[in-house]
Amino acid sequence: MTEAIKFETVKKVADVSFKIKDLSKISKVDSISPPSVFIGSKLKYPLVNVGILSPLNKDNNAWLYDDAKYWAENNLNIEEVMSLRNGLLNSRFQAKVSDIRLNKKFVEVAKDVAISSKQVDVEIELKNRLIVGREKDKILTPHGMRAGLKNVAITGNVKVEKQVDKVINDEIKASEAIEFLYKNEFNEYTLSKILSVGVIGLAKNKKLVPTRWSITATDDILGKKFLENIRQYPWIENYELFFGEFMGNQYIILMFPSSWSYELFELYLPHSSWNPSQEIKASTDIEGYGGRKSYAFDTAGGYYASRFSILEYLNLIKRQASVIAIRVETPSYWASLGVWVVRESVKKALKREMKFADRSELLESVKKIGKIKYNFDFENILNRSKLLREKKEQKSLKDFVKI
Repeated sequence: MTEAIKFETVKKVADVSFKIKDLSKISKVDSISPPSVFIGSKLKYPLVNVGILSPLNKDNNAWLYDDAKYWAENNLNIEEVMSLRNGLLNSRFQAKVSDIRLNKKFVEVAKDVAISSKQVDVEIELKNRLIVGREKDKILTPHGMRAGLKNVAITGNVKVEKQVDKVINDEIKASEAIEFLYKNEFNEYTLSKILSVGVIGLAKNKKLVPTRWSITATDDILGKKFLENIRQYPWIENYELFFGEFMGNQYIILMFPSSWSYELFELYLPHSSWNPSQEIKASTDIEGYGGRKSYAFDTAGGYYASRFSILEYLNLIKRQASVIAIRVETPSYWASLGVWVVRESVKKALKREMKFADRSELLESVKKIGKIKYNFDFENILNRSKLLREKKEQKSLKDFVKI
């Protein structure tokens, strides 16, 4: 039944998009927002582009255009997600990040759309012609069209959950609001959207946050909160290996019975989304028990997205571990769809677990996966691992205690 619903919905969306032939003549749009808002970061800060996202038609399945959880749970492929995103119009206007505190009309509409728990009926009048084309980005999920906003009105009811209304009106820090909402079963996608429209935090500090920043900030805020618990948990008992993939992104995750540390390797195989060359390219970042003091520039948003899913898992099982994650971006991942793919790929990998009695068995299994699946010697990666080198050189308490 789930498969039938998925393909019927995706086909319906594709059919609707196909009916729109002459985009140059579109000046008004009577539509439904998923709900979704996009805050662009390409203007000179504190100026930002604020966009209300909606299909060109009034589609009762508008929620599907911006539901990464559903896409992952139902294993939509790249073509299906691109079909959905290509059908989204970003009706945008310029604002200062502080405008959220000034009750300006367009900003208020964008805010109401973003905090709604249900689809929102909107009427949009465009200032200029549509620009068609997606922009490639490692963090952001693309959308297909954009145009200047001349006027906008919400024509239906906006449903705001009581917990969201509470944190909007409470005088608490944004990080505390995110933690509260997560505990009340709001997922990371909803939280980053709420953070981006500047409705949470101390009143004097409230401001619009570019979407790319809000996504990584949400991953980082929740990750640090998980770590407060994880550092108190006992170590895992075995050496563990996880392997899984989604949309051509394959993850090999190694967990060692030890105190928290984390190292990420990203391998971009030839002709994958971010590597048009003939050679394998790679990047890496690491953190120790105390976490990072600076941004992970080499692996960027992918670092925090994969770490989020790993920490969420450890917090769920109430265990602590030292973790190496290896991402292999294959040619099957030919179109960049944003950092949500990383987050969901790791979650899928963490459902497939193998346990080993010792470290050498774990590492040998990783090397075998590399040779069988990629004809690649993972020893090159493992030899570069700072985490493995530290674990080898450091003696734990167990080394000094004779049982």
